[in-house]
Formats: sequence, structure tokens, C-alpha cells
Amino acid sequence: MDLFSEDVITNILPCDGTVNYHGKIFNTEKANYYLNRLLHHIEWKHDEAVIFGKLIITARKAAWYGDDGFYYTYSNRTKQALPWTGDLLELKTIAEHTSGATYNSCLLNLYHHGGEGVGWHSDDEKALAENAAIASLSFGAERKFSFKHKHISQSASVLLEHGSLLVMKGTTQSNWLHCIPKSKRITKPRVNLTFRKMV
Repeated sequence: MDLFSEDVITNILPCDGTVNYHGKIFNTEKANYYLNRLLHHIEWKHDEAVIFGKLIITARKAAWYGDDGFYYTYSNRTKQALPWTGDLLELKTIAEHTSGATYNSCLLNLYHHGGEGVGWHSDDEKALAENAAIASLSFGAERKFSFKHKHISQSASVLLEHGSLLVMKGTTQSNWLHCIPKSKRITKPRVNLTFRKMV
């Protein structure tokens, strides 16, 4: 099931979870403003992962921000949250208002072009509050965001637009994997912010 629509999507998943795509919540001027701010005022570093005992350094860059004292471990690497910037606090407030949830941290990813993506995974680390909402803001190049069910033959996709918001909640992470497929056609960068609730 592919859902590429300019309208607000109620729930793009057919079962066992809830993913609400709100579409563009910023006009182009405001979205461009935040993209520029994020590209130049975030402490970007190449992401690291330990896979089968081997340290992998990703092409894409990442950053981890949040309330004081938060540590986040994924792919066998631990990060300590940097203090919120003014821009991130603004965007957190907007994400909270639109999604109706609260967040205390944010993982950011910078994809320089379509040759960089992220493979199938779930955001189900133990440090995340169980079944809590994850709000995903996208700025820059439009990228396909795909889901596949962990146990049955079901899938869904949506095109994440510049200045858009997608919210994953409920049992989505327990039942679904998601990814950002690579695409040679895309030459511009994309910044993604995922606001999360840590325990």
C-alpha cells in the first residue's frame, strides 16, 4: 500500500499500530529557515554502530539532544544528550502541540543525499517509554518512508515532504519495521528530527 497524498493521512498502517502523517505543517519559507538553521547550528557527527562486533561509521550524520542527564544506547553505542538549542525547543513545542504528546529528547539525522539511507529497524530500545509517541519532522529533500510488518505480509509507504510531520504511536514499534530507502535520483540533503519520550 503506497500512500503519496497531499491530504492529511489518518493512519497509514493497515493494522497493529498507528502512524499519522500530518503533511506539511510549515510553509516553504519557514521550512527553509529551519533547514538552514539545523544544517549550520547542530553538532553533527558521523553515526557509529557496532554490528557483529565490528565498529561501523555511517555516511549520514547524527546528533542527540534532550533534557539533562539522558543517555541513549542503540546499535551497541551510547550517546549523552546535548542541551537543547532554541531552535529545537521551538520545534519540540510545535511537535507536542500537533501530536498531543510530550517529549524529552530528540535524535537528529542528516542525510547528505539519496545515497544515504537507513535500513529496516524499529525504535524499540529499552530506554524509550513503551508505546509512547515518536514525532518525526522532516526538512529538505523529500524521501520515501517505508514500513513492513514483522509477522505478516503487510507494508505501507509515505513520501515525507519538506516541513512535514509524521507521528508513530501505540504498538507500531512492536509490530512494524521502518526504513528510509536509498535513491540515486536525490541530490539534496534532508534533516530528520525524531522527538522521543525517554524513561
